[in-house]
Amino acid sequence: MPAKKEHINGVSEKEQRQYEHVKKKAKKSGRYGKRAKEVAARTVLKRHKEKGHKKGQ
Repeated sequence: MPAKKEHINGVSEKEQRQYEHVKKKAKKSGRYGKRAKEVAARTVLKRHKEKGHKKGQ
C-alpha cells in the first residue's frame, strides 16, 4: 500500500511534487530535524508567492 502523501492547500501538482522532494532531501540530510515538513512547505509556498500566484491558483 503506498504511503499517504500530505497535501499543501492552494498549490499545483508540480508544486506538490516539489514539496515532496524538498521534504525528502531535508529528512535525508538531517539538517532540520523534526522541522523538515515545515521547511519544505514554507519553501514551496515562498516560491509559489514569488511567481505571483495567489492561494488556490
